[in-house]
Amino acid sequence: MYETVGGSGDGGGSGRATVRSSPPPVSSASGAPTDDAKKPSASPSRKPTASSTSAPAPASGPLKGKVVVIDPGHNPENFQHASEINRKVNIGTNWKECDTTGTSTNDGYTEAKFTLDVAHRMRTLLEEQGATVKLTQDGDRPYGPCVDERARIGNEAKADAVVSVHADGSGAGNRGFHVILPGAVHAGAADTRAIVGPSRDLGERVAGRFVAVTGSAPSNYIGDGTGLVTRKDLGGLNLSTVPKVFIECGNMRDSKDAALLTSGAWRQKAAQGISEGIVSFLRG
Repeated sequence: MYETVGGSGDGGGSGRATVRSSPPPVSSASGAPTDDAKKPSASPSRKPTASSTSAPAPASGPLKGKVVVIDPGHNPENFQHASEINRKVNIGTNWKECDTTGTSTNDGYTEAKFTLDVAHRMRTLLEEQGATVKLTQDGDRPYGPCVDERARIGNEAKADAVVSVHADGSGAGNRGFHVILPGAVHAGAADTRAIVGPSRDLGERVAGRFVAVTGSAPSNYIGDGTGLVTRKDLGGLNLSTVPKVFIECGNMRDSKDAALLTSGAWRQKAAQGISEGIVSFLRG
């Protein structure tokens, strides 16, 4: 797993990190789509209602009885609902926009499409391990959900782990992934004190497996080379009562990262790496 040494701070890196040995990888025997961003996204045919349903978990598997919530960042239709997504919601420390449109590659492949595609792939992999998997949205909502509802979905599911999938929109030349961990917050409706420790464990394991499976390096522009960042300004983390992290899988505005993010084969690796981190966390 990813082991950190040293302290962490709000909005900054979290010490130095090294990759350690991990449990056997999640099986990808069900097949890895190799489509690129210009072809239809490969995903299971069923489309559950985002906040309340998921396909039945397999009868057996190492994750039987475990609940995983995957939060695909943004929504493909957010851009058509500016007034709704700009409505402010309380995230405990302050008020923030309900949601945003997300970013895109220079060729127009959107973050919202990327996050849904990776989420679908993760769902398949984790269900094969016996987990019950829920998505906060499955492209079946007109917009959102808002960041406070995204947190609430994981809380109400009593999820054993939640991962919010994103891709960054930084400047060209900025490359690599980073995992965002919740900082210790106790303000208003936000109280992350009980989840800071387990969320860090989850994040370290996700980061370590992401490196191992994708070959991607930690971000060269945030996190001091560790791939780990702590923040206190994200409603999806502040309002969570269950272990949760965000992952920015790469920078859509860098041409080299964009070439990876738009590759179906690479997205399968991303889903595999994140899923293996979740499995490692849940199996202890």
